[in-house]
Amino acid sequence: MIEDVVKELGHLSLGTRLRRIGEALQAQTQSVLAAHGFEQPAAYFPLLAALDRLGPLSVGELSQAVGVSQPVITRSLRGLEDDGLIGSQTSEDDRRVRRIALSLKGRGLVERAQREAWPAIEVAVAQACAGLSGDLLTQLAGLENALIEAPLLQRVRA
Repeated sequence: MIEDVVKELGHLSLGTRLRRIGEALQAQTQSVLAAHGFEQPAAYFPLLAALDRLGPLSVGELSQAVGVSQPVITRSLRGLEDDGLIGSQTSEDDRRVRRIALSLKGRGLVERAQREAWPAIEVAVAQACAGLSGDLLTQLAGLENALIEAPLLQRVRA
């Protein structure tokens, strides 16, 4: 077996390691969503959740709410709009600002996800994180191992 250089570099490659874990979690979340009949990318759901929770937002506000750069938000919004899940209007206060809101279809999707998929994902991720102890690097190794030993979909089905 080849050496996991990122893991061995410890704190030096922490950003890469966190990104790797995030990508694994997102891919496994996508599998759970697909098993529940959701076709949208997992990356859309934090945006949908923010709009559901906070109401109409500008691109900048949405970027702040989910902690993702504005260019990434803009690209995702195109897909959400193409899927009919959001709509936008120019702000009455400032004609340069576009306010993004869930469409009726988007509200329905969020309500279904809140009922059917999000609780299962929450429990599965909590299970994968349960019992982690030690310093940060040890906990990250434990989480990585837990996700390999029993991916989220397997945890949801159990």
